Amino acid sequence: MRKIIVILFVINSSSVFAQSDLLSLVDKKDKSKKEHISNAFKSARVINGESMEFIGKGVLDVRILHRFGLINSGFNNLYGLDQASMRFGFGYGLSKNLTAELGRSNVGKEWDGSLKFRPIWQSTGGSWPSPVSVVLVTGSTISTMPWTDPTRKNFFSSRMAFYNEIIIGRKFNEIFTLQIAPIFIHRNMVPLATDQNDAYACSVGTRFKLSKHTAFVAEYTYIIQGVDKTVYKNPLSIGFDIETGGHVFQLHFSNATGMNEKAFITGTTNSWAKGEISFGFNLSRVFTVGHSN
Repeated sequence: MRKIIVILFVINSSSVFAQSDLLSLVDKKDKSKKEHISNAFKSARVINGESMEFIGKGVLDVRILHRFGLINSGFNNLYGLDQASMRFGFGYGLSKNLTAELGRSNVGKEWDGSLKFRPIWQSTGGSWPSPVSVVLVTGSTISTMPWTDPTRKNFFSSRMAFYNEIIIGRKFNEIFTLQIAPIFIHRNMVPLATDQNDAYACSVGTRFKLSKHTAFVAEYTYIIQGVDKTVYKNPLSIGFDIETGGHVFQLHFSNATGMNEKAFITGTTNSWAKGEISFGFNLSRVFTVGHSN
C-alpha cells in the first residue's frame, strides 16, 4: 500500500512540475514576442495638434473641430456661444504607420493637408523593443482669403505655409501618456513686419485616463521664436475625451482660435491670464472603408 502511495505521489509531482515547466515556456514565448503599444491617445489629435496615435490601415477618420467665442465676451454674446469657428477634416490610414489628412478651416479660409508617418512604434518583447514612438508629420496650408490690397501684384505662393514636426511619445501605463514635439513652420508671407518667415516651437501633450471611457487631455505649445510675442501668445488647451463606441467626443477650453498647426501656433492672440478663453468641442468618427490587411 505504501509503495502505491509513493508511486502516485511521484506521478502527481511529475505532472505538477511538467505543467510548471510548460507554463514557464509559454511565458518565455510571450516575452520573446514583439507587441506594439496602442491606445496611447484615443484620437489622432490631442486637441489641436497631432498625437502619436494612428487610426489604422483602411480607416477613414471624419473629424469636426468646433470653437466658440471668448467666454469673457459677456452675457450679450452668451459668453461666446453666439460666435463659432470650425475645422472639418478627413484622415485616411494608408497603412498602419502612414496617414494622410485633408482639412478646411473657416479661420483664414484655409485648406490644410498633411502626411503622418511612424518609423518607430513603442513596443515590448522581441529582439529590439522600443520605449517610445517616433512620429514624423509634414504639412502645408493654403489661405483663400481675398487679398488685402488687390491693386498690387499678389503671388499665389504668398498664400502658402509649411510645417514639419517630430513627435516623441511614450505610453507609460494604462493611465498616463506623454509626448513632446519640436515644430518648424515656414510662412511665405507674414502678417506683421516684426514677424519672421520661419518660426520654431515645441509642443507638449498628455493624456490621463480617468475611467474606462473618459480621459483628461492637455496640450501646450511654447513658441521659441518667429513671431512678435507682444502680440501672439503660447496656445494652451485642456479638455476631456469621452469615448462612445466609434465616436470620440471631446470637450475643451483653449486660448487658440486656429485649428491647424500653422494657425494655432503662429496666430494665437488670446491670453489665459486675461480670461480670453473659448469653450469648444471636437468630434471624431471612424469608418472602415478599405482592407485592413
